[in-house]
Amino acid sequence: MTLFPKSAFARTVGLLALVLLLNQVVSYLMVSNYVVKPSVEQITQLVAKQIKTMFIRESSLAERQNDQSLAIAFYDATGIRVFDNEKAMEEGLQLTTYYGYLSEIMSQELDGEAQVRIAQGEQFFVWVKPPQAPDYWIRVPLSSLSSGQFSPLVVYLLVIGLLSVFGGILFANWLNRPLKALEESARLVGRGEFPPQLPEKGASEIVAVTRAFNQMSRGIHELENDRNLLMAGVSHDLRTPLTRIRLAAEMMPESEDYLAQGIAEDIDDMNDIIDQFIDYVRLDQQENASKESLNELLEQTVANVPDSWQKQFHLALDDCPRLSLRPLSIKRVLINLLENAERYGQQNVWLASGYNKKQRRVWFSVTDDGPGIPEEQQQQLFQPFTQGDKARGGVGSGLGLAIIKRIVDRHDGRINMQNMANAGLRVTIELPLR
Repeated sequence: MTLFPKSAFARTVGLLALVLLLNQVVSYLMVSNYVVKPSVEQITQLVAKQIKTMFIRESSLAERQNDQSLAIAFYDATGIRVFDNEKAMEEGLQLTTYYGYLSEIMSQELDGEAQVRIAQGEQFFVWVKPPQAPDYWIRVPLSSLSSGQFSPLVVYLLVIGLLSVFGGILFANWLNRPLKALEESARLVGRGEFPPQLPEKGASEIVAVTRAFNQMSRGIHELENDRNLLMAGVSHDLRTPLTRIRLAAEMMPESEDYLAQGIAEDIDDMNDIIDQFIDYVRLDQQENASKESLNELLEQTVANVPDSWQKQFHLALDDCPRLSLRPLSIKRVLINLLENAERYGQQNVWLASGYNKKQRRVWFSVTDDGPGIPEEQQQQLFQPFTQGDKARGGVGSGLGLAIIKRIVDRHDGRINMQNMANAGLRVTIELPLR
């Protein structure tokens, strides 16, 4: 059994309690030993000694010559004045503040009941009613208290505050470092990547979450490998009979060329569908991200569209900063969007790009002049094997938009569909500038 807590909650509570306890103890010792006690003792002893000199026995004064001159010189040197009650009120006694603690100490020093009041203003005065002359008030100036000095207490408060904040930052960083690593690994797994296993260290809650995450990551990785293996086996097993069928179709007599041509076209469609399945499963797993110009990718992709496409492409590209992306994957997104625009549009396709400085996002859009897609069907089209048959007469496997969404998600991007007012569909892709 260890005294050091294992849970994050207990560690946080323990740290706060320890910091507050140390702060209180040190503050009490500092203030009481270096501020309150010395100040009270010095002021009290100073005032008490000065008051005692006011009541020297007459016999002692008689031994001195010119004692009246001595008293005047004493008054001038010390600044101490003696007032009766009426004169004291005129000099500002009513504006003073009574201090019981100082009165008790003064009473002990003067061997009788005394009263101490403090006047604060341009100059500090201590008013004392001594037991030796209860009908009089003695005003003692303390000019040194009015001089502004940089107190060591302020330095202490600043130092202890900075140390507390700095210690809290170090503790929070130590506590949150495993969470940051867990967050980054979870983001990579969400994009289809599999980082190394995280070290299981830190608070007990963090260790438990990290262990569960590592188990989940291993399970997803194994599932991904099984899916790739299954897809590779299915693809191989399907292509073999398709090849035999194509060979048999090519050996058919010339009188049945129309039938052989139909079979060959069906085989090509099936191969394309198999390729789409493989693309969806193995999506950009081997491609690394790099700093690229989005506008250059758009221009290259449009320049290399098939010659059989009939639509007119119009580009409106604004200045965009380079950003980290997988160029082949983004080209695949753009080709799929252009293919849909070519298939469902009428005459024109518009490509645009731009940069949102406020959100730090680079975007590009593809707009066609086709019939559009009803809003209630738009989000469903991003699911695998879903086609927009009702809206635009879909063909193919229904994986095109699903592949687009997976690529955009792996770039931490967003995809949005919008029907245009004058007919047509606009698909906008936003990518973060990382």
